[in-house]
Amino acid sequence: MAEGISAYNDESIQHLSDMDHVRTRPGMYIGRLGDGSHAEDGIYVLLKEVVDNSIDEFRMDFGKRIYIDIVDQKGMRIRDYGRGIPQGKLVEAVSELNTGAKYDTKTFKKSVGLNGVGLKAVNALSSLFEVSSYREGKVRHLSFERGQLSKDETLDTTDENGTEVYFVPDETLFLNYEIHDEFIEEKLRNYTYLNSGLNIYYKGQHIMSRNGLEDLLNDNMTVPALYPIVRLKGEDIEIAFTHTNQYGEEYYSFVNGQHTTQGGTHQSAFKEHIARAFKEFYGKTNIDVQDVRNGIVAAIALDVEEPMFESQTKIKLGSLTMSPGGVSVNKFVGDFIKENVDNYLHKNPEMAEILLQKIQDSERERKAMAGVTKLARERAKKANLHNDKLRDCHIHYNDARGNRQEESSIFITEGLSASGSITKSRDVATQAVFSLRGKPLNSFGLTKKIVYENEEFNLLQAALNIEDGLDGLRYNKVIVATDADVDGMHIRLLMITFFLEFFPDLIKKGHVYILQTPLFRVRNKVKKLRKSTTEKIHLEANAAGAAILKQQKSSTRAEFETRYCYTEQERLKAVQDLKPEPEITRFKGLGEISPDEFKYFIGADMRLERVSLHKDDHVDALLGYYMGKNTSERQDFIINNLSIEEDLPDEHFVEG
Repeated sequence: MAEGISAYNDESIQHLSDMDHVRTRPGMYIGRLGDGSHAEDGIYVLLKEVVDNSIDEFRMDFGKRIYIDIVDQKGMRIRDYGRGIPQGKLVEAVSELNTGAKYDTKTFKKSVGLNGVGLKAVNALSSLFEVSSYREGKVRHLSFERGQLSKDETLDTTDENGTEVYFVPDETLFLNYEIHDEFIEEKLRNYTYLNSGLNIYYKGQHIMSRNGLEDLLNDNMTVPALYPIVRLKGEDIEIAFTHTNQYGEEYYSFVNGQHTTQGGTHQSAFKEHIARAFKEFYGKTNIDVQDVRNGIVAAIALDVEEPMFESQTKIKLGSLTMSPGGVSVNKFVGDFIKENVDNYLHKNPEMAEILLQKIQDSERERKAMAGVTKLARERAKKANLHNDKLRDCHIHYNDARGNRQEESSIFITEGLSASGSITKSRDVATQAVFSLRGKPLNSFGLTKKIVYENEEFNLLQAALNIEDGLDGLRYNKVIVATDADVDGMHIRLLMITFFLEFFPDLIKKGHVYILQTPLFRVRNKVKKLRKSTTEKIHLEANAAGAAILKQQKSSTRAEFETRYCYTEQERLKAVQDLKPEPEITRFKGLGEISPDEFKYFIGADMRLERVSLHKDDHVDALLGYYMGKNTSERQDFIINNLSIEEDLPDEHFVEG
């Protein structure tokens, strides 16, 4: 037998219990684990799995209130007032896979959770899981610890019927997780947009919606609508749409109350048939669909019987039919749009005129830059064969197969030195690097023609594959990685301006991030006797939040303890901990961090700050002030608000 290969015999065959299987392979059940810093991280999937059951009760006309609270910033409590889980099967319902009432479509006709997995995954992946079922004057209460039953009691009660779940995600799985209210609030608002009459109370805040998808668009649009939002509703379908003067297309899609962030068959059908309906109404079949959909902001919600999703996390619909053996999703959506949108346009000629003007404006702009667009695409094709600005990775977000697509990312760096450090230390499987040549162009107030005229912008657009929308986006995370100085901050603003101007949906969908890198390195040099004679490097985190790198060498040599500090407070704490005479290095740029060190800052513990975009951000006013042509106004502001601080020398500082 080859050395290092274990024996394959009877003892190699293992059988895992349901709970052990979920804990061993959590990705099969909830997708990613994460630490709560991303909207799709596992702790929010666990919450969604619980709330989905409460929503299903509401959709079956049982229980209009759901209360959700965060306990000690670690636990989550959910109480609904539905029918309550049948008490005789409560243990099985929360701890045995493939157990549930939703296999019977008569009980739950159009539910999200049909696989009998949701609550079981929550149970298995929590250090503490408690469930109480209130039914007809009795409450049965169960407690589990990491999937193992620890308490079971039934008592009399005067509380209303319903189910209460309390769980604490297991910190041995969800390492250093933190709960971010903004991600939870967004998910809860989506529930209310899709379920008129539903009342959700989150940490005392009352969340509800009266106008469904119209409220969704109103709350998410960051630029004014050109005409009032059109909302059309039928049996098992609701759509809403308007146009704006922003570039690109923006879609929100849902199935049975589930936010399908990656779209699917229903969203594709909507895009196809909304363009066709507009073209047929105006009697101009030669209108380019790109002109019809440019600037559209739209939403579609569909109720499907026994929906099929492309993963357990249910973020992309795969169903081809509305029910087993029923009409196709494409035909159902197409027939509804053809009839209702056409009727609406005939009844609202003023709105139809505004829309036609928007289509014609888009057509004129597209034709005006047709020549430069053609040349730019040819250049991009040639560059794809040999693009010296792009160091690509193997796995991409739009890959049809595989299970690591969400890990795919691209670093946008300034200069060759910074890109060199990242390129040498990156994970070539999932991390790409795009190198900028100094400061990019300020694109504020320019038309999209500049995206094609400017070689750097055109190559970046081609690398991301977003010319025709986000459907083909090649990287889940677009990470702007610049030096932590004034020039680096300026480049960040220029890149964010570029995305806001021409690809705002890339930011709205949570794909754009800023890489946080250390400002200081603090290290001591202490003689210690060590048994080990081999070099060992490991990374851990201390209470101050600074990265610690320990390097142990032979017993006759010194041991270094190195801390990488991202803030002045972390630097002061490190100096205090590593006294008497630590060496302090101030990093001036990313290129000064060696690849051996840099790999820790773009690995599992990478610090990212997501760029967000909300309606109340007043983006146009902010961009106009900071990136516009009001140079004298900005100069006056700087002069009037300038403060001078004396930078005291530190004898321990070493320039990086």
